[in-house]
Amino acid sequence: MNKINAFTVKSYLDKGKTIIALILLVIVFSILSPNFLSGSNLIIMSKHVAQTAILSVGMTFVVLTGGIDLSVGAICGLSGMIAGGLIYEGLVFNFLGITVYFSVPVIILISILMGMIVGLVNGILVTKFKVPAFIATLGTMFICRGSAMLRSNGKTFPNLIGKEELGNTGFPILGAGTILGIPISIWIMILLVGIAVYASTKTPFGRYVYAVGGNENAARLSGIKVNKVVTIVYIISGACAAIVGLIISSELVASHPATGESFEMNAIAAAVLGGTSLAGGKGSILGALVGAFVIGVLNDGMVMVGVSSFWQTVIKGVVIIIAVILEQMQGKKSK
Repeated sequence: MNKINAFTVKSYLDKGKTIIALILLVIVFSILSPNFLSGSNLIIMSKHVAQTAILSVGMTFVVLTGGIDLSVGAICGLSGMIAGGLIYEGLVFNFLGITVYFSVPVIILISILMGMIVGLVNGILVTKFKVPAFIATLGTMFICRGSAMLRSNGKTFPNLIGKEELGNTGFPILGAGTILGIPISIWIMILLVGIAVYASTKTPFGRYVYAVGGNENAARLSGIKVNKVVTIVYIISGACAAIVGLIISSELVASHPATGESFEMNAIAAAVLGGTSLAGGKGSILGALVGAFVIGVLNDGMVMVGVSSFWQTVIKGVVIIIAVILEQMQGKKSK
């Protein structure tokens, strides 16, 4: 009986190690910085977590299939530049001599559609042309980053408030607005995580994603349309990245082409910390959400206690390596 109980406790500890790490981080930073758990800081930290969590939703779907998406950070920058350009200067048709201005909801849809198109390209490269996911998404990362720079020749689109007479006001609400005192970005995170959890656990699509990541050949032999599933997860990842880019540009009321640099690392880190196997077939959206909180608490906590930005990068890298090592060790024990 004692052996059974010990095994059960150990299983729970293995599954909940990320939550334990999160609790420990909160305790440590609360001691080191009295203002860490203040209401204002919790709101700011939650907004940062929301951005990483939304990215990690799409990234987790991709990693569950055994892939990787390095283009998400660049998609963030490109989506922000598209939205910023449409608000700041509209869509110019030089050959007609006219400029068209869109409403904010239409601009948001256009920007998200762009992210989905990039995701579609990633999916086609991986499935049809058999380009390794690392190389395919690395290529689209450079394309998106370069396109964002070309959109404004490297300049920022400032003061994205819009004008009443042009019908394009309201963009700042996305990043700065609140509902019931909670920032809209957090509500978006809750909505997307809820949809992703349901899709991954209660729908055939979710089962297909795990099946493809677990054994692609077996999934194909069982009748699953592997190429379609893989393409869809990259489209989801692109859409999530575009949403984050919109949130950041809205919050800053400005769009900069360098927005989203290294965001892909945060998304991958959140997924891995949440227990998603880089080999595919194992992990969960809720685990990635917890991983996003760990990244957010670690980042904001180190800033509040005055840790150098250089050391922050080093520490984050060490945390990711430790998480991967623990995941590998746990996988070997399970086998």
